[in-house]
Amino acid sequence: MEYRIEKDSMGEIRVPKDKLWGAQTQRSFENFRIGIEKIPYELVGVFATLKKAAAIVNHRLNILDEERTHAIVAACDEVLAGKLDGNFPLSVWQTGSGTQFNMNMNEVIAHRANQLLTENGKTVVVHPNDHVNKSQSSNDIFPAAIHVAGVSLVIDKLLPAIAALKQTLQQKSEEYNHIIKIGRTHLMDATPLTFGQEISGWVRMLERNEEMLTIGINFMRDLAMGGTAVGTGINSPVGFGELIAAEITKLTEKQFHTAPNKFHALTSKDEVVAVHGIIKALAADLMKIANDVRWLASGPRCGIGEIKIPENEPGSSIMPAKVNPTQSEALTMVVAQVFGNDTTISFAASQGNFQLNVFMPVLVYNLLQSINLLADGIHSFNENCAIGIQPREDVIDFYLHQSLILITGLVPLVGYDKAAQIAKRAAKEGITLKESALATGEVSAEQYDLYMNPAILVKPR
Repeated sequence: MEYRIEKDSMGEIRVPKDKLWGAQTQRSFENFRIGIEKIPYELVGVFATLKKAAAIVNHRLNILDEERTHAIVAACDEVLAGKLDGNFPLSVWQTGSGTQFNMNMNEVIAHRANQLLTENGKTVVVHPNDHVNKSQSSNDIFPAAIHVAGVSLVIDKLLPAIAALKQTLQQKSEEYNHIIKIGRTHLMDATPLTFGQEISGWVRMLERNEEMLTIGINFMRDLAMGGTAVGTGINSPVGFGELIAAEITKLTEKQFHTAPNKFHALTSKDEVVAVHGIIKALAADLMKIANDVRWLASGPRCGIGEIKIPENEPGSSIMPAKVNPTQSEALTMVVAQVFGNDTTISFAASQGNFQLNVFMPVLVYNLLQSINLLADGIHSFNENCAIGIQPREDVIDFYLHQSLILITGLVPLVGYDKAAQIAKRAAKEGITLKESALATGEVSAEQYDLYMNPAILVKPR
């Protein structure tokens, strides 16, 4: 490998000749060889957008000349287009403010901007700190980037995935609303409902999560930029926070605002905790839906077996013909990861010592991982499982008429105690509920048929 020599305030260091980063990126790359977790790709794009916005605003405020502004903007556009991929190698496990990643972005953008200037015969030089990082600090751009990345990913990826699964289940709910089945509580038989009603509960979970997420991400629309090092805005011009929030809104086509209190914006991550809490609530509902699906499909002959799900892969290396509920298993593992991420985010957010939180890289890593995993997991579950769910009506009908809990329908007529006696006698003597009820002499055949009609029992009150 060929190298070049780069310098920073600590001296000289060798940098791979084919890379655009500088001395501070190289020091971080060498000093933090920890794990395989890298700064998320989405954050690279968000940082490029924020650097582009800063250059535009600085130029508008007459503190950055036109040539440097155009060069920085062009370099940022190349980052956004993926042309500079391979120049952002840093580990999540680095300084807790994300300073080294901010400098990675500054150095790469400055280096590429200088190449573009040279190609166009310009003699001005773009400096990573003085120009690319102008009016900014790692301490305000990193928390701003967390918010922009989180809001964008929820809107662009997670909410569409939820909507698609919700639509699938809504269609199933309407299609199968005529199928009456036995309900289950505590894993035991309960009063009946329709299969459509059961699925409608899943639909409402997703709908409610959509509502909560749509409201929740509003708490992450406040941006810390303009606060710089500790929240006072030192070295940032008056009005920079408002102007850059407006420019970021324009570039992302998503609404953002300057945070009303920059001291809060730098040190607290309560808004991220709140939004991830809603993401965790979504994960909890998905665990329930995925578990319901695999339980209802269990067997298929020796389990519940009330539904069929797509047979996507062989299920065993030793048992022929075995097929497993793999999409449910994958989605529930995603949920387990999201629950773990929530614990990490909660602890990371609690570490806002004095004027700065210093757990930001791991916080954003887990936030974006949760959003990506859930969006991908929901999409996979929808396309490879939910769309293909079909009821096994013969099994459903068998269980419905085997259940003793249907006796609940007679309670208004004969009372709780007498209904219990009828059910217990039917179980003990191996007779039907109707035979047991008629044997008491207190219930006529007509009354039994009226009160025990499953279609009436499932009608919403």
